[in-house]
Amino acid sequence: MTEDGLLGGRVRLLQPRQGFRAAIDPVLLAAFVPARSGEAVLEIGCGTGAAFLCLAARARGVTVTAIERDPELAALALRNAALNGAEATILAEDCCALPTLPPMHHAMANPPYWTAGTASPHAGRRQAAHEDVPLSAWIAALTRPLRHKGTVSLVLPAARLAEAAAGFRDAGCGAVRLLPLWPRAGAPAKRVLLQARKGGRGADEMLPGLVLHEADGSLTSEAENVLRDCEGLCLPRVPGREALPGASTT
Repeated sequence: MTEDGLLGGRVRLLQPRQGFRAAIDPVLLAAFVPARSGEAVLEIGCGTGAAFLCLAARARGVTVTAIERDPELAALALRNAALNGAEATILAEDCCALPTLPPMHHAMANPPYWTAGTASPHAGRRQAAHEDVPLSAWIAALTRPLRHKGTVSLVLPAARLAEAAAGFRDAGCGAVRLLPLWPRAGAPAKRVLLQARKGGRGADEMLPGLVLHEADGSLTSEAENVLRDCEGLCLPRVPGREALPGASTT
């Protein structure tokens, strides 16, 4: 086991030395969720808790329900929640057989999304990366407990964009927001952030993307703001409510 820091040390994360380890995807996903203090957030497939812990560090006062089917990872996520003082309920359940959950304002997931290629021989890495449940089932499970106009957010490879959009529609979600994640300026986006609203009827929106690295491999200043300084990504403004402290709207 190692203890690592996310968001410039704001989050302490215990995770296995071998096997699945958190990268930047859960940090970026958490930055995209427009949660505010007092709201309830669902994460499915939380692993060791990186995403919901980053969200709780930015939007203090959120209440988290996190689902993880691996009992050992679920126990570690609970331990990490206590380590960071985050209010979280962790359930060791499968996304296709969830119990009845309370109404949620937001839901998020960094689902296993590889459908081809050689799977890792390590069970933890294989479970975290290779899809054995359809993406549509993940979206349906995330959406089911959402309140009307609640948001569901995903981080996915760009190649799964059309499939995810169809899954949103089938689950009764609309007003899709797309944010490309470019590895460097001028390079195709390998990952995207997607968000939709339950019952949303507004127009779909292409957001300003985020360039992650400079030509020399260092993080861009915009990426630093999100990955180390705890800023949000394109959080929508709510009339009559102040923006989150430090939240970026560009």
